[in-house]
Amino acid sequence: MNIDFHYGVVYIVARIGGMTASDALTVAHACQYVDDATTSGILRFSGGETFERFATAHKLFDYTNTENDQNRLVWTPFHFLPAGIGETLEDKAVCRADSAVAREVVRRAIRQRGTDTALYRLGVTLHTYVDTWAHQGFAGIESQTNRVSLLEAEDCTREGWLAHLTRATRHLVQRIEEDVLTLALPVGHGAALHYPDQPWAKWHYVDGRNVRVKRHNLPEFVQAAEMTCRAVRAYIAGREDFESLPGLPEDVKAALTKLLDTNRNLDDNKRLQTVCEAVKTGVIPGLEESIPDYVPKGLGSWKYNATGLRSDDDSGDRPEWSDVFEKSDYRRFHDAVKEHRFVITQEILPSRGLRIA
Repeated sequence: MNIDFHYGVVYIVARIGGMTASDALTVAHACQYVDDATTSGILRFSGGETFERFATAHKLFDYTNTENDQNRLVWTPFHFLPAGIGETLEDKAVCRADSAVAREVVRRAIRQRGTDTALYRLGVTLHTYVDTWAHQGFAGIESQTNRVSLLEAEDCTREGWLAHLTRATRHLVQRIEEDVLTLALPVGHGAALHYPDQPWAKWHYVDGRNVRVKRHNLPEFVQAAEMTCRAVRAYIAGREDFESLPGLPEDVKAALTKLLDTNRNLDDNKRLQTVCEAVKTGVIPGLEESIPDYVPKGLGSWKYNATGLRSDDDSGDRPEWSDVFEKSDYRRFHDAVKEHRFVITQEILPSRGLRIA
């Protein structure tokens, strides 16, 4: 999923689920920041203090690398959560929508309610959770299941650049493109292009095991929003049985479904603008307010507010350590990331026979 869902829809659902605007903003920001926190390693302060960070995403184009160990630490716990189903490691590593593993991860986040990283942990967890719908059928390790061929979509959102070719030539070009992408992007859904993350998309392909896969994202994305609402209600109530709680009201679900289906700009930031405008103008029943702008990098970002640093490349910088940093969104987010990754890779997955880190 993209920023329109991770930030915009998660904010909507958190507010509908009963969160204050401030808490909903923290959860939504943390949810989206998982896709933008690309700086890893030790942050060194001028007085000698240090703080460890884990990247939750690769920088642009870095996802093409084939460093499988590093991919497992980034893609698997944050974007392609394994369902732990099957006999082999490859089978168990495949992401499945709303899996038992995913629900356990949500429960673990709810259990941390009351800690100073709790809202950030919930946001990180919800990113991973909703991505199980978008990224189902793919794995965060190099795997045959990530191979894609005969990829087609009903709405022809491939920018129209193949439209002038004959049908036979178009299919030949697509097959070459898919083969190249499959080899270049062996991890995750890279070879499936942008289709898994488009809320309205209807698409199909043949995977590496020669199984024909048909996908319709809209009902999947709405279900992800529904379950997110239940998770938020459970978090507020301090209950781990989130599946049993009410989800979205029917009028909200109908409005959100229409918004996700009709908001079809290929630029996900433009889609976020449409989502924010819908909230501001009362399109979502019971919610009429402005969603603050999301600032991922530079001036006004969580990192800048905590450290004064604007650049991702901070290896030569030495900010001053202070109480401002300790109480910052940036510190709390990264500590939540460490908690989230540890619980998944060292506790939940090994208990299901899957050791990846």
